[in-house]
Amino acid sequence: MESKELISSYDEINDTFVAKVCGKDGYCANYELSQGIFLNVDGNSLPSSIQINGASDVLNVSKDLLEDPDVCILIKCNGDMIDFELSISSKKVYANTFFITFDVSKFNYKIRTN
Repeated sequence: MESKELISSYDEINDTFVAKVCGKDGYCANYELSQGIFLNVDGNSLPSSIQINGASDVLNVSKDLLEDPDVCILIKCNGDMIDFELSISSKKVYANTFFITFDVSKFNYKIRTN
């Protein structure tokens, strides 16, 4: 599993959570994994960021928790499916497996804030 540094932000007014891999600028493609959860990938089809619209509802957590800076994302792709897990303040708040129909590189990342 490859470790990456994460920059996360939460916009309480728009209820949007964004987790960006440090050092990645922008993205080449945006894929909806599930209603409200988007994976942005770079030119090598590797994750550059995750965006969750309506985050408090999608994740079923308080807006206060989403403002916590202690965030960890485990994300793995085997080519057919993506396993995604989000923890905030050492509490697992979301986990799901998504079957994919788009072309993404195989990867296994642990992305966390420092």
